[in-house]
Amino acid sequence: MSDNKDHTVSPETQKWLDAIYDGIRILDRRMNLLFWNKGAENITGFSAEEITQNLPDKSFPEISDDKGKPLYPDNQHLESVLSSGIANEIKVYYTHRLGYSFPVSLYIHPMTDESGKITGLFEVFRDISIEEKVQKIENRYKKVVRQFVSETTYKEVVRAVNSRDYGIKAYNRNLTILFMDIVGFTALSEKLPPEKVVDMLNVYFTKTSRVIQKNRGDIDKFLGDGVMAIFEEPADAVKASLDMLPEGLKTLNRGLQFRKLPTINLRIGINTGNLIQGNIGSEDRKDWTVVGDVVNTAYRIEEATEPGQILISEDTIGRLQEPEDYRFVKELSLKGKSTRIRVFSPR
Repeated sequence: MSDNKDHTVSPETQKWLDAIYDGIRILDRRMNLLFWNKGAENITGFSAEEITQNLPDKSFPEISDDKGKPLYPDNQHLESVLSSGIANEIKVYYTHRLGYSFPVSLYIHPMTDESGKITGLFEVFRDISIEEKVQKIENRYKKVVRQFVSETTYKEVVRAVNSRDYGIKAYNRNLTILFMDIVGFTALSEKLPPEKVVDMLNVYFTKTSRVIQKNRGDIDKFLGDGVMAIFEEPADAVKASLDMLPEGLKTLNRGLQFRKLPTINLRIGINTGNLIQGNIGSEDRKDWTVVGDVVNTAYRIEEATEPGQILISEDTIGRLQEPEDYRFVKELSLKGKSTRIRVFSPR
C-alpha cells in the first residue's frame, strides 16, 4: 500500500471492499496503489505488495487482447480517464500470476475531491471466464439447433422459452409453398453406397438451402430427397425456383462431379393460398409448420412436374406483378379436387 496520507482508505472502507467478490483497485494520480482488495487478489493471484512493486513502471497486471497482444502501454487506459474525467468500461484480458490469460470486464471511474478536482482512479474488474464459456456454448447450441429446424421454428422455440403463458399458437396466413425434389432419386440411390447417397444429398441440400434463404424463404423441412419451403411473398418463391433451374442446377452438378457423384435433375412445384401455421404435434414434441389444402396442392403440382421444369399454380401467378412472363402449361386433375388446377411455367 502507498503511505500517502492524503489518499488513505479507512479500515471500515477496506473491510467493506474486501467483502466484495469483484476486484477493486484504487490509485492516486501518480498511479500509486492505495487499495487492492481480497477479490482482486483472488482473481489475479497477485497480492497488494506484488502490485505495488510493479507500479507505476508498467501496466500491471499485464493487459492484452484475446490474441495475447499487449494493450495500453504506460497505462494509457488509466491516463485517458484521468485527463478526461470520463469513466470507461472495457473488456480486456489479464495475465494471472500463474501465467494464463483470462477475460475481465474492467470499469474505470475517476475520483474527485470536494472541489471537483480529479484525485485518483477507482477500478472494478470481474473475471468473466465462466460467462464467456457459457456464451460460447450457447452460440454453438444455437448454431447446431438451427441446422435441424427451420428459421420460424427456431424463433418460435425462443419465444416459447421466454414466454410465461406459452400454449397452442396458430394463425391463418396467406403464404406460398415450394416443393422441390430430385428426379428418379429412389432408383439413383439404389445404385450408390449409403455414404455416397448422403454426400450427394448434403451437396444438394446445401445449395438449395442457400438459394431459398437468399430469397427470404424458410425451409420448413427436408423430406427424403425433397425440400419444402415457405415464402411470405410469391415473387420470392418464384425467384428461388428460377435461381435453381437451370443455372443453380448447373453449379450443383459441377459440385457433384467434383466429388465423383452422379449428376441430378430437379423439379419444382409452387402454390399460394390461405393455410394454418402453428406449433403442431404432441405434448412431447411439436413442430412449427403449416397445414392445409394449399400445402397438399403444392405437393401434387410438384409430383406432376416434368424433369427440369417449374410449375406454378394460377393462384400464385395472380399475385405476381408480371403474370405475362409465364405461359399456361396444362390443367391438372388432382386427387381430392373437384376442379382442375391450371399451372404455368416461366417463359
